[in-house]
Formats: sequence, structure tokens, C-alpha cells
Amino acid sequence: MSDIAAVDFFVVPTVTFRLLYGFVVLRHERREIVHFDVTANPTAAWTARQLTEAFPWDEAPRYILRDRDGIYGEEFVARVKAMGVDNVVTAPQSPWQNPYCERLIGSIRRECLDHVIVLGEEHLRRILGAYVTYYHEDRIHQSLDQRPPHGRELEPLDRGRVISLPRVGGLHHRYTRAA
Repeated sequence: MSDIAAVDFFVVPTVTFRLLYGFVVLRHERREIVHFDVTANPTAAWTARQLTEAFPWDEAPRYILRDRDGIYGEEFVARVKAMGVDNVVTAPQSPWQNPYCERLIGSIRRECLDHVIVLGEEHLRRILGAYVTYYHEDRIHQSLDQRPPHGRELEPLDRGRVISLPRVGGLHHRYTRAA
């Protein structure tokens, strides 16, 4: 699992019905979102640059899992090859072959984007940044023994009363003990 990362795009409409494209890079081992970005005009060059930003040359995984979207053009394929990564392409119309990334995008939609109206690119970038922080530090995962990807200490009962800390603009909360 540590050698696999997945990439995928998702579409987000704005208040003016303009479409923005979100891009995520997810490492399979700890379900960690390595990189995300937003653009109104995705190109193969832009996507290749995002991959370079996600994985500096010495940190690239062995495999990149992606779908057959036309946005992954020759420049993206060449960048993947130059990084020494094997490009694994799913079968046509088979989202279940990239389950972790598809699940992540579904979670982003259900837990965040379905509850806000996006104003523009920067606004979406801020919203996703807050969600990624929540996802890494607070949101528990069954496959990680009910812990978030970046881990979190179990708090002893004698530490005090439980308090609620708002996350993602109040959409979610982190419950912790007051010291």
C-alpha cells in the first residue's frame, strides 16, 4: 500500500454556475491527501505540474492509479515516466477500481461541498484546505483503527470535561478534553 497513490478530478459548480475542477492526490497507506488544487481550466501540463508538487522527485510512489480521463494527456504520462512511476490506468467506466480516491471525493462532497455555496476558485481552495486539515487531524477512519491519518493520542478520562472545537467553518467538530 505504501507504494500506491491515486489521483482524480471532481467538478464543483460555483454560485455563478461556472465549473471548477478539484484535483486530489491520495496515498493509499494512511489514506493521506498528499496534494490538492483547484482550477477552472485543467490541462495535461497543469496536471503534470500538480504531480510534481505532490511528490518531489525522491518521494514519488511506485504506482499512480488513475482513470481514463482525457485530461491525463501526453505531458502527464511523460512526467509520470520521468519520475520513475508506473502509470496504472483503470478500465473504462470502472470507478470501483480506484476505490480510495472515489471514496475520498464522495466524502468531500457529502461532508463539505454539499453544505456550502462556492463563490470562486480561491474560496473553493480555502474550503478544501480547511477540510483537508480536518480530514488529516480529526476525521477518524475505520481502516486506521478509528484514528485520523496523522494520528491522535487517546485522552485519559481524568483530563477534564469534553469540549467541542469547530472545524471546517463549523460543519464538523473535534471533541477533546479540556486540560
